[in-house]
Amino acid sequence: MANLILILADQLTQSLSALEGADRDTDRIVMAEVHSEASYTNHHKKKLILLYSAMRHFASQLKADGYSVHYQRYHPDNAAQSLEQVMAEQIAAHQPERIITTECGEWRLHNIISQWQKALGVTTEIRVDTRFIATKQEFADWAEGRKQLRMEYFYREMRRKTGLLMTPEQKPEGGEWNYDAENRRKWTGKPPAPAPFRIEPDAVTQDVINMVEQHFSDHFGASEDFHFAVTAADAERALEHFIDYALPCFGDYQDAISDHEDWLFHSILSPYINCGLLDPLAVCERAAQAWYAGRAPINAVEGFIRQIVGWREFVRGIYWLHMPEYARNNQLGNDRALPGFYWSGDTRMRCMHKAIDATRRNGYAHHIQRLMVTGNFALLAGITPDEICDWYLAVYVDAYDWVELPNVLGMVMHADGGYLGSKPYAASGKYIQRQSDHCSNCHYKVAKATEDDACPFNSLYWHFIDRHRDQFAKNPRMTMMYRNWEKQKPERREALLKRANYLLDNLDSL
Repeated sequence: MANLILILADQLTQSLSALEGADRDTDRIVMAEVHSEASYTNHHKKKLILLYSAMRHFASQLKADGYSVHYQRYHPDNAAQSLEQVMAEQIAAHQPERIITTECGEWRLHNIISQWQKALGVTTEIRVDTRFIATKQEFADWAEGRKQLRMEYFYREMRRKTGLLMTPEQKPEGGEWNYDAENRRKWTGKPPAPAPFRIEPDAVTQDVINMVEQHFSDHFGASEDFHFAVTAADAERALEHFIDYALPCFGDYQDAISDHEDWLFHSILSPYINCGLLDPLAVCERAAQAWYAGRAPINAVEGFIRQIVGWREFVRGIYWLHMPEYARNNQLGNDRALPGFYWSGDTRMRCMHKAIDATRRNGYAHHIQRLMVTGNFALLAGITPDEICDWYLAVYVDAYDWVELPNVLGMVMHADGGYLGSKPYAASGKYIQRQSDHCSNCHYKVAKATEDDACPFNSLYWHFIDRHRDQFAKNPRMTMMYRNWEKQKPERREALLKRANYLLDNLDSL
């Protein structure tokens, strides 16, 4: 045998670099469901179902295409409980010349695989992941010498590189690079949100559902109503559904939150892009074509493309530029434990309950729910970064360390001292009221700040502002907030801090 080609759960792509030049006669592909990867965090049941079903379908396709495939299905009694043990078994059985794999998306696993050549005694070739628009080296070259890294400038470079929404003169289509200011409308029920794309589980998926319920019954989330695509063909259908039914309104309502709708006009494509069933550049090109064809407005298409070639590429670059040190950041000194209601949803805060309940049922919540509801609360309450980062990694089907960690530690928690974002995304209940209809159905009153039934976000916001004066008072984007704080009467400030301190001492009872 020439090569053992390892394909990971988030590498389900026919054009994967590890498969380039693969010889169907002499190479052997290895895929494995192993305990160590399934259990290092409390992965949502739907995430396990999605990945294991998609892996099994992908392996079947490779076999149909003539490849030799070794596939280990999950069982708690498997002799090989880690990827390294699986590879060791295959090396002993087949004596390959090399191990070939594509660079993975997590420092933890990357560190393990990087030592295989010594640990397993076989030459190990780790190839660049060509599914990303920027390589790690390209990002490092762009970042070198810059005092601050800002996504907007990197995003413009990616637009120029790809030609997405660019004129022949290398100007942005429509005259603007960014239409974010037009994408903050509150949704009031019209136009109606489209039904989400659904795929009913086939026999393979149903087997995985049964396995997950048998062996991962204590994991977070519900396995019922699983309807994600698990093949590239069905993921393409999900993309078509988004462009036809949701993209035209995505821009206007991408920051909106609803008390009655889980999905609104969001694409729900990140699970497929992040595990390899959809190519990110091809997805963006399809969205751009919709604008050129007059099927979607530019604010919707640009906003969607920015999430992929902007934020997605930017946070990956930051992750690999600074790991593993980046994960240890806690520059606001947070030390509070994650409240239990993040797992149960048992809280009287309507916005938090709805976001966590949707997460439990779907393994999904859109970016504003993640950033400005569950994330905002964790920031205001001073939750330990490790705990909130682990929660985000566990509960979302699209979460992988390279994308989750910078988004949560940097963007949500501002724990990197502003390296990723120039100001913390801290907000009172007024933001949630402006973007949603949660507040009218809440036990707490968003118009109150110090009373027993006052919205917790309000006093916690001012407590955050007050306790982090040294970090943020000189931030030009926050001077107005500090002026507003100083303008309030001393007795008002005292009442706000008293209310917030009570809440911080009783987080689990909110």
